[in-house]
Parts: sequence; structure tokens; C-alpha cells
Amino acid sequence: MSDLQTQLPTNTWIYTSWEEYEQIVANLLNEKGKSYYYKGHMRLEMPPVSFDHGKDHVVIIFAVTLFATIKGILATGLDTTTFRKTGIQDCQPDVAYYLRERAQTIPAGTGIVNLDRYPAPDLVIEIAKTSLLDDLGTKRCLATSRFASTLYEELGVAEYWVIDVQNAQIIAYAMAEEGSKRIQESQVLPGLAMSILEEVLRRSREMNQSEVGAWLLSHFQQKEYC
Repeated sequence: MSDLQTQLPTNTWIYTSWEEYEQIVANLLNEKGKSYYYKGHMRLEMPPVSFDHGKDHVVIIFAVTLFATIKGILATGLDTTTFRKTGIQDCQPDVAYYLRERAQTIPAGTGIVNLDRYPAPDLVIEIAKTSLLDDLGTKRCLATSRFASTLYEELGVAEYWVIDVQNAQIIAYAMAEEGSKRIQESQVLPGLAMSILEEVLRRSREMNQSEVGAWLLSHFQQKEYC
């Protein structure tokens, strides 16, 4: 365990200034951790990544990318990328997608995605096993009186999914000016039902990923998807 992990609490929101947060994140460059900053509070997530978490991470990226490919939707997926509004907000979602005309918005060679310069991703996905309550709480809708709105809503993300690893379920929300609402079918990827993705997650518990991919490809190639 590193000195950083022993000195700072993880998996909880703590008060800190932006300047202190920047210094802490600079020390994370060689750590396998994620960091978030929102309304004067930061959160570090540095637990070991479980087998189930890692597997669902790969499966959901494959499923979304395959659907976009078959539907002819331009898509650029990002894995654990930092999105930042300097001095205000910072996040590193497990998965993010830019879609359609935004698919080539971010040029090659970009490091941290500056949201003062570039748009927020259309879709953000968090893979949650130990962080489920926070992924459904602070990152989507902070319940404490200190937080009036949500991190991803304020960043301008159109859609947010939480993958519940333990139960092979997906809790998906569409963001709107009046707040977020639960959805059963993606609005940024029309025709992609959460039930199909949940079936993919369930099958991945019993089949290898090549077999799951073959089943999903066959399903997506049915007439209603073409």
C-alpha cells in the first residue's frame, strides 16, 4: 500500500480546496486510482479491481460499441478518462462515449479533457461493486443539503448508467434540465434496451466473452436492429 493510500481516506467524500486536490491528483499518476471533485469535496477510489468488476467493464464496452457499429452510429469510447472543469469539477468515469457528430470532437494527443473547451460525453457508465451507493448517490444525485444538483448533470452528460455488478443489473438515467429520470431504453442509443444489456451480463456469468459476443451479435443482427 502506498503512502498516499495510508494518509488519505478513500471511497468517501472529504472537504478540500481545488489547489489541494490538484496536488493530491498529481501524486496519483503512478497509482491505480480514480479521483472526483465536486463542490469543494473530493473522493478517491483506490480499491483493488475485482475479477467481476473487470469482466463487466469489458463486456459493457463491447456491447455498446457493437450496437453502435451495427446501427451505424458514430462512436468514440473512453476508458477511465479524466474530464475536468478547472477549479470546479473533476471526474474519471469507468466508461464514457461521444456519439454521432461528437464522436471526433476530442483530438488525438489530448490529455485531460477540458470541459471548458470541449463538450461533455453523451454517455457515462460507472461499474459499481463496492461503490454502488455512491454511484447511485453523490455522482448522480447528492442527497445532503450541501449539494443542490448532480455532478454529471452539471457537467452536461446526457445519459448515465450504473452497472450493479453483484446483481447483474443496470440502473440508467437520462439527464434533463428538471433533473434525472430512470429509463429502461437508452435515449442516446435508441433501441438499446437495458434488459438486453442485463441479459449480456447474466450470460457472461456462465459463458466466456466470445460466446457472449456471438449471442449478442446474432441478437443485434435481427431485423428490428438493422
